[in-house]
Amino acid sequence: MKAWPYPRIFAHRGGGTLAPENTLAAFRLGQSLGYAAHEFDVKLSRDGVAILLHDATLERTTNGTGRAADLDWEALRALDAGSWHSEEFRGEPLASFEEVAHLLRSEGTLANVEIKPTPGVERETGDRVARLAQELWAGARVPPLLSSFSFEALMAAKAAAPGLPRAWLASRLEEADWERMAALEAVSVHTNHAKLDPANVERLHAKGYRVLAYTVNDGDVAERLFAAGVDGLFTDNLRGFAVRFPGAIREPGRTA
Repeated sequence: MKAWPYPRIFAHRGGGTLAPENTLAAFRLGQSLGYAAHEFDVKLSRDGVAILLHDATLERTTNGTGRAADLDWEALRALDAGSWHSEEFRGEPLASFEEVAHLLRSEGTLANVEIKPTPGVERETGDRVARLAQELWAGARVPPLLSSFSFEALMAAKAAAPGLPRAWLASRLEEADWERMAALEAVSVHTNHAKLDPANVERLHAKGYRVLAYTVNDGDVAERLFAAGVDGLFTDNLRGFAVRFPGAIREPGRTA
Protein backbone atom coordinates (compact mmCIF):
# COMPACT_ATOMS: atom_id res chain seq x y z
CA MET A 1 0.00 0.00 0.00
CA LYS A 2 0.99 3.59 -0.54
CA ALA A 3 2.27 5.65 2.35
CA TRP A 4 -0.57 6.97 4.54
CA PRO A 5 -0.02 10.64 5.43
CA TYR A 6 -2.85 10.97 7.97
CA PRO A 7 -2.60 10.31 11.70
CA ARG A 8 -4.31 7.27 13.19
CA ILE A 9 -6.88 9.34 15.12
CA PHE A 10 -9.09 12.12 13.74
CA ALA A 11 -11.02 14.58 15.88
CA HIS A 12 -14.67 13.89 15.02
CA ARG A 13 -16.65 16.91 13.77
CA GLY A 14 -13.81 19.14 14.88
CA GLY A 15 -14.09 19.15 18.64
CA GLY A 16 -15.83 15.92 19.52
CA THR A 17 -18.29 16.49 22.35
CA LEU A 18 -16.22 19.27 23.93
CA ALA A 19 -17.52 22.05 21.67
CA PRO A 20 -20.44 22.58 19.28
CA GLU A 21 -19.74 20.29 16.35
CA ASN A 22 -18.57 21.60 12.99
CA THR A 23 -17.90 25.14 14.26
CA LEU A 24 -14.70 27.15 14.24
CA ALA A 25 -14.69 26.90 18.04
CA ALA A 26 -14.61 23.12 17.74
CA PHE A 27 -11.60 23.12 15.43
CA ARG A 28 -9.69 25.54 17.60
CA LEU A 29 -10.32 23.32 20.60
CA GLY A 30 -9.20 20.19 18.76
CA GLN A 31 -6.08 21.94 17.57
CA SER A 32 -5.32 23.11 21.11
CA LEU A 33 -5.33 19.48 22.26
CA GLY A 34 -2.81 18.50 19.61
CA TYR A 35 -5.02 16.84 17.01
CA ALA A 36 -3.32 16.96 13.63
CA ALA A 37 -6.41 15.90 11.65
CA HIS A 38 -10.10 16.75 11.84
CA GLU A 39 -13.20 15.23 10.29
CA PHE A 40 -16.21 17.38 9.44
CA ASP A 41 -19.39 17.54 7.34
CA VAL A 42 -20.06 19.83 4.38
CA LYS A 43 -23.27 20.58 2.47
CA LEU A 44 -24.67 23.47 0.41
CA SER A 45 -26.88 26.41 1.30
CA ARG A 46 -29.65 27.50 -1.07
CA ASP A 47 -27.30 29.97 -2.75
CA GLY A 48 -24.57 27.38 -3.20
CA VAL A 49 -22.26 28.27 -0.32
CA ALA A 50 -20.48 25.25 1.16
CA ILE A 51 -21.25 25.15 4.89
CA LEU A 52 -20.49 22.85 7.80
CA LEU A 53 -23.52 20.98 9.11
CA HIS A 54 -24.17 17.32 9.79
CA ASP A 55 -27.97 17.16 9.64
CA ALA A 56 -30.13 18.16 6.71
CA THR A 57 -32.21 20.22 9.15
CA LEU A 58 -31.21 22.94 11.58
CA GLU A 59 -33.11 22.08 14.77
CA ARG A 60 -30.58 19.86 16.56
CA THR A 61 -27.52 22.12 16.40
CA THR A 62 -28.85 25.65 15.86
CA ASN A 63 -31.76 27.88 16.86
CA GLY A 64 -33.07 27.67 13.31
CA THR A 65 -35.74 25.46 11.79
CA GLY A 66 -36.17 23.58 8.53
CA ARG A 67 -33.60 22.53 5.97
CA ALA A 68 -30.34 24.41 5.64
CA ALA A 69 -30.64 23.93 1.88
CA ASP A 70 -33.72 26.16 1.87
CA LEU A 71 -31.90 29.20 3.28
CA ASP A 72 -29.21 31.46 1.86
CA TRP A 73 -25.87 31.75 3.61
CA GLU A 74 -26.66 35.23 4.94
CA ALA A 75 -29.63 33.84 6.89
CA LEU A 76 -27.75 30.74 8.03
CA ARG A 77 -24.82 32.83 9.22
CA ALA A 78 -27.12 34.74 11.60
CA LEU A 79 -28.12 31.58 13.49
CA ASP A 80 -26.78 30.55 16.89
CA ALA A 81 -24.95 27.24 16.47
CA GLY A 82 -23.41 27.13 19.93
CA SER A 83 -25.94 27.57 22.75
CA TRP A 84 -27.45 24.08 22.16
CA HIS A 85 -24.13 22.73 23.40
CA SER A 86 -23.51 25.00 26.39
CA GLU A 87 -23.73 28.60 27.54
CA GLU A 88 -19.99 28.99 26.95
CA PHE A 89 -20.55 28.82 23.21
CA ARG A 90 -23.70 30.92 22.94
CA GLY A 91 -23.68 32.91 19.70
CA GLU A 92 -21.15 30.71 17.90
CA PRO A 93 -22.13 30.90 14.22
CA LEU A 94 -22.24 28.24 11.57
CA ALA A 95 -18.96 27.96 9.69
CA SER A 96 -18.32 28.08 5.98
CA PHE A 97 -16.07 25.52 4.32
CA GLU A 98 -13.75 28.32 3.25
CA GLU A 99 -13.33 29.60 6.80
CA VAL A 100 -12.53 26.16 8.13
CA ALA A 101 -10.06 25.45 5.36
CA HIS A 102 -8.15 28.65 6.15
CA LEU A 103 -8.10 27.84 9.87
CA LEU A 104 -6.88 24.29 9.36
CA ARG A 105 -4.24 25.21 6.82
CA SER A 106 -2.95 28.04 9.03
CA GLU A 107 -1.93 25.42 11.60
CA GLY A 108 -1.01 22.62 9.20
CA THR A 109 -4.03 20.59 10.34
CA LEU A 110 -5.19 17.83 7.98
CA ALA A 111 -8.79 17.27 6.92
CA ASN A 112 -11.28 14.50 6.22
CA VAL A 113 -14.10 16.29 4.42
CA GLU A 114 -17.31 14.29 4.60
CA ILE A 115 -19.56 15.34 1.73
CA LYS A 116 -22.99 15.34 3.36
CA PRO A 117 -25.48 16.33 0.66
CA THR A 118 -29.04 17.31 1.37
CA PRO A 119 -31.18 14.64 -0.32
CA GLY A 120 -31.82 15.59 -3.92
CA VAL A 121 -28.63 17.57 -4.54
CA GLU A 122 -26.04 14.80 -4.28
CA ARG A 123 -24.25 15.38 -7.56
CA GLU A 124 -24.23 19.17 -7.24
CA THR A 125 -22.84 18.94 -3.70
CA GLY A 126 -20.12 16.46 -4.61
CA ASP A 127 -19.00 18.57 -7.54
CA ARG A 128 -19.02 21.86 -5.63
CA VAL A 129 -17.29 20.60 -2.50
CA ALA A 130 -14.58 18.79 -4.46
CA ARG A 131 -13.82 21.83 -6.61
CA LEU A 132 -13.62 24.04 -3.54
CA ALA A 133 -11.41 21.55 -1.69
CA GLN A 134 -9.05 21.43 -4.65
CA GLU A 135 -8.88 25.23 -4.69
CA LEU A 136 -8.63 25.76 -0.94
CA TRP A 137 -5.88 23.16 -0.46
CA ALA A 138 -3.92 24.06 -3.60
CA GLY A 139 -0.23 23.46 -2.94
CA ALA A 140 -0.85 21.64 0.35
CA ARG A 141 1.64 18.94 1.29
CA VAL A 142 -1.21 16.58 2.21
CA PRO A 143 -4.55 16.94 0.39
CA PRO A 144 -7.91 16.68 2.13
CA LEU A 145 -9.47 13.22 2.14
CA LEU A 146 -12.99 13.32 0.67
CA SER A 147 -15.52 10.82 2.01
CA SER A 148 -19.26 10.23 1.70
CA PHE A 149 -22.10 7.78 2.19
CA SER A 150 -23.43 9.08 -1.13
CA PHE A 151 -22.00 7.20 -4.10
CA GLU A 152 -23.44 9.79 -6.49
CA ALA A 153 -21.84 12.67 -4.61
CA LEU A 154 -18.46 10.97 -4.40
CA MET A 155 -18.49 10.03 -8.10
CA ALA A 156 -19.20 13.68 -8.89
CA ALA A 157 -16.28 14.64 -6.65
CA LYS A 158 -14.07 12.20 -8.55
CA ALA A 159 -15.03 13.78 -11.86
CA ALA A 160 -14.53 17.33 -10.53
CA ALA A 161 -11.23 16.79 -8.69
CA PRO A 162 -9.76 13.41 -9.64
CA GLY A 163 -6.47 14.14 -7.91
CA LEU A 164 -8.01 14.33 -4.43
CA PRO A 165 -8.16 11.05 -2.46
CA ARG A 166 -11.57 9.53 -1.83
CA ALA A 167 -12.97 7.31 0.93
CA TRP A 168 -16.14 5.25 0.81
CA LEU A 169 -18.36 5.43 3.90
CA ALA A 170 -20.40 2.31 4.71
CA SER A 171 -22.03 1.52 8.02
CA ARG A 172 -21.51 -2.19 7.35
CA LEU A 173 -19.33 -3.42 4.51
CA GLU A 174 -21.31 -5.49 2.00
CA GLU A 175 -20.35 -7.20 -1.25
CA ALA A 176 -21.80 -4.38 -3.36
CA ASP A 177 -19.41 -1.96 -1.67
CA TRP A 178 -16.41 -3.59 -3.34
CA GLU A 179 -17.71 -2.54 -6.75
CA ARG A 180 -18.43 0.96 -5.48
CA MET A 181 -14.92 1.33 -4.06
CA ALA A 182 -13.40 0.16 -7.32
CA ALA A 183 -15.50 2.62 -9.36
CA LEU A 184 -14.56 5.44 -6.98
CA GLU A 185 -10.88 4.47 -7.04
CA ALA A 186 -11.11 4.91 -3.28
CA VAL A 187 -8.02 4.88 -1.08
CA SER A 188 -9.88 3.89 2.07
CA VAL A 189 -13.15 2.62 3.51
CA HIS A 190 -14.64 4.14 6.67
CA THR A 191 -17.07 1.99 8.61
CA ASN A 192 -18.91 1.60 11.91
CA HIS A 193 -16.48 0.03 14.34
CA ALA A 194 -19.27 -1.99 15.97
CA LYS A 195 -20.12 -3.63 12.64
CA LEU A 196 -16.58 -4.18 11.36
CA ASP A 197 -15.71 -7.80 10.66
CA PRO A 198 -12.00 -8.19 11.55
CA ALA A 199 -11.65 -10.65 8.66
CA ASN A 200 -12.45 -7.82 6.26
CA VAL A 201 -9.48 -5.76 7.45
CA GLU A 202 -6.97 -8.16 5.93
CA ARG A 203 -9.09 -8.53 2.78
CA LEU A 204 -9.27 -4.76 2.34
CA HIS A 205 -5.56 -4.35 2.93
CA ALA A 206 -4.86 -7.01 0.32
CA LYS A 207 -6.76 -4.88 -2.19
CA GLY A 208 -4.81 -1.77 -1.21
CA TYR A 209 -7.47 -0.04 0.87
CA ARG A 210 -6.91 1.59 4.22
CA VAL A 211 -9.50 0.87 6.92
CA LEU A 212 -10.84 3.55 9.29
CA ALA A 213 -13.51 3.12 11.96
CA TYR A 214 -16.05 5.48 13.49
CA THR A 215 -16.92 6.66 16.14
CA VAL A 216 -14.62 5.17 18.78
CA ASN A 217 -14.65 6.71 22.24
CA ASP A 218 -13.42 3.82 24.42
CA GLY A 219 -9.65 3.47 24.68
CA ASP A 220 -9.73 -0.31 25.08
CA VAL A 221 -11.85 -0.63 21.92
CA ALA A 222 -9.36 1.57 20.09
CA GLU A 223 -6.51 -0.68 21.23
CA ARG A 224 -8.31 -3.77 19.91
CA LEU A 225 -9.01 -2.09 16.57
CA PHE A 226 -5.40 -1.06 16.15
CA ALA A 227 -4.31 -4.60 17.04
CA ALA A 228 -6.66 -5.91 14.35
CA GLY A 229 -4.90 -3.74 11.78
CA VAL A 230 -7.30 -0.81 11.51
CA ASP A 231 -5.41 2.17 10.10
CA GLY A 232 -7.32 4.95 11.81
CA LEU A 233 -10.38 5.99 13.73
CA PHE A 234 -12.57 8.96 14.56
CA THR A 235 -13.28 9.97 18.15
CA ASP A 236 -15.40 12.33 20.21
CA ASN A 237 -13.26 11.55 23.28
CA LEU A 238 -10.65 14.17 22.49
CA ARG A 239 -9.14 14.68 25.93
CA GLY A 240 -9.05 10.99 26.83
CA PHE A 241 -7.44 9.92 23.58
CA ALA A 242 -4.95 12.80 23.63
CA VAL A 243 -3.65 11.42 26.92
CA ARG A 244 -3.77 7.72 26.00
CA PHE A 245 -2.64 7.94 22.36
CA PRO A 246 -0.52 11.11 22.08
CA GLY A 247 1.43 9.88 19.09
CA ALA A 248 -1.61 8.62 17.21
CA ILE A 249 -3.30 12.03 17.17
CA ARG A 250 -0.24 13.71 15.66
CA GLU A 251 1.87 11.29 13.63
CA PRO A 252 1.14 9.59 10.29
CA GLY A 253 -0.09 6.01 10.46
CA ARG A 254 1.59 2.90 9.15
CA THR A 255 3.35 3.16 5.80
CA ALA A 256 2.73 -0.45 4.78
